Amino acid sequence: MISRNVTIQNSVGLHARPATFFIQKANSYKSTIWVEKNDCRVNAKSLLGVLSLGIEKGTDIVLIADGSDEREAVAGLTDLIENGLGTNPAAGV
Repeated sequence: MISRNVTIQNSVGLHARPATFFIQKANSYKSTIWVEKNDCRVNAKSLLGVLSLGIEKGTDIVLIADGSDEREAVAGLTDLIENGLGTNPAAGV
């Protein structure tokens, strides 16, 4: 099991469209993956779970993965977050 702290940088946080990109990426891994915010942990492969955390810009979260590709999962999801979660920064989306 590994974990990494990440700060959400995109303008809309982890809501709707960015959350969909995040969950699609999480589902591409075999490992069990969680997102944790303020002692609340949810399944990173669940849209409802991720949206329930209300993650906004500037929020610190913890990515936790356990399984055969846990390192790749945390690295891939961290990279997605650090690169704007599939949003277009120039458009403010």
